[in-house]
Amino acid sequence: MKDIKILGMKLPIVLLIAVVIVVAIALGVLPSGMVGAFLFLMVFGEILNLIGNNTPIVKTFLGGGPIVVILVGSFLVYKKILPEADVESIGTFMNAGGFLDFYIAALITGSILGMNRKLLIKAAIRYLPCIIGGVAAALGLVAIFAGIAGYTPGEAIAYIGIPIMGGGMGAGAVPISKVFESALNIPAAQIMSKLVPAVALGNAMAIVAGGLLDKLGKIKPSLTGNGQLMRIDDGSLVEEKKEERKMELVDYGKGIVVATAFFTFGAIIATILKNGIGPIKIDIHTYAWMIVSVAIAKATNIIPENIQEACAGWYQFVAKNFTAALLLGIGIEYTDLGDIIAALSPQYFVLVLLVIIGAILGSGFIGRLVGFYPIEAAITAGLCMANMGGTGDVAVLTASKRMELMPFAQISSRLGGAFIIFLASILVPIFFG
Repeated sequence: MKDIKILGMKLPIVLLIAVVIVVAIALGVLPSGMVGAFLFLMVFGEILNLIGNNTPIVKTFLGGGPIVVILVGSFLVYKKILPEADVESIGTFMNAGGFLDFYIAALITGSILGMNRKLLIKAAIRYLPCIIGGVAAALGLVAIFAGIAGYTPGEAIAYIGIPIMGGGMGAGAVPISKVFESALNIPAAQIMSKLVPAVALGNAMAIVAGGLLDKLGKIKPSLTGNGQLMRIDDGSLVEEKKEERKMELVDYGKGIVVATAFFTFGAIIATILKNGIGPIKIDIHTYAWMIVSVAIAKATNIIPENIQEACAGWYQFVAKNFTAALLLGIGIEYTDLGDIIAALSPQYFVLVLLVIIGAILGSGFIGRLVGFYPIEAAITAGLCMANMGGTGDVAVLTASKRMELMPFAQISSRLGGAFIIFLASILVPIFFG
């Protein structure tokens, strides 16, 4: 216990701060706005994250900390444990206060600008078709069998297929719920409650599937490269290692400004196209245009290297320190535990399983066509799209005994997740418009 640290502080110190927060809540004096909300979300988010990441079964199959943080946050509201005034304060901080958009701006900008440019361009040629194949097959299968759970094909794709293939919670379900909210005029809280069970179950099934694919490789050696993606390794998809530059304080300022500038630019494009250029009107969410603009900036290398590195460093800072806080806020503000419980059924489990099977078959088939081993393609471009981001990548690659594929898993989580957000912006108006 003495070695446990939370937010870089020893456990007794963090627990003392937690007691201060609880007393403030009990007395009704927890500061409103950013101060109280940030304090509560960061401290209790990290405590719950630690518990989830060290709970057997939960940490192995259900995503560990992230799912525990969200569900406990939802439980606090469901059972009215957290006072209504504090719930409203946290909701304001997440929405009108802009914490959610602030986090996502850092996530999208930093994750894309932080990628190796040459690998990004080369991956677009061979690897991205595998991702697209897995996504198409996953969404197609769940749409075909949607009726068994009382869904329309569009609902099954939107509420089961897309969130599972979206790259987890912070980078997937959260921005996807905001895209849905904008397109459907349905509160994000209502949408999020439908996405959470799909993401959690999809992550668990993806991890199990990783282990099964490893066993399949032993039975059918011709299907696997035993950790090598390409059937003929020409070195074209090898990530170049470069020396990491130490972040300076001014770099975090650069990261904040550039990330929020890209978000603002995305909002400008979204507004112009939504209002229409002549007879042409395109209603696609700000996040999607932000993704496109950052990807173009990275591919064309128009942003100085030091600024790209600053954005990547800022993203790592945000991901390290704010993710648990964000997830707890999501649980409190966006997740209705009653809706989650109501969604679970044997038929629902079947639809989730079909998404995982589709991801495996689609990415494995396309992978073989472009010169990859089917099992490695299915694990990286398929299962690492269907799991819960970074922690899910580690779990899937550990289960499949192919940790050397981590660079490709990261492409799936970063670029693939961004692709799903963009896809959701296009498909949701079509299905529900």
